[in-house]
Amino acid sequence: MRTKPCLTLEDANRAIAAAKSEAAKNQWAVAIAVVDDSGVLLHLERMDGATAATPETAALKARTAAFSRSPTKTAEDMVKDRPSLISLPGRVPVQGGLPIFYHGECVGAIGVSGVKSQQDEQVAQAGLAGI
Repeated sequence: MRTKPCLTLEDANRAIAAAKSEAAKNQWAVAIAVVDDSGVLLHLERMDGATAATPETAALKARTAAFSRSPTKTAEDMVKDRPSLISLPGRVPVQGGLPIFYHGECVGAIGVSGVKSQQDEQVAQAGLAGI
């Protein structure tokens, strides 16, 4: 049987804290979600001022990145050539979700929603750096 690495709650907490710091530095009100490699939510935070839709969108971005093992920006770009990809259930092909890799294996993902898509990804990148 194979042993595989996985995210811990402490990892998720560090990612959220680093992402929140980046968002606060830029005065961005966002929601941040961290999921495991199967897309199951580990931690979600909605900052003060973030709209009601942001938590679900952040979680879907994280889930999409975990499922695809690639940034959601890649999925967004693919939809331009294959619009039918937008209909895949439980996924959102919008920039702002990044997979989390450890020793070459995807162990989860982080998703951010609340500002422009490239800014969401900037916050998510800060979260990755926090792990």
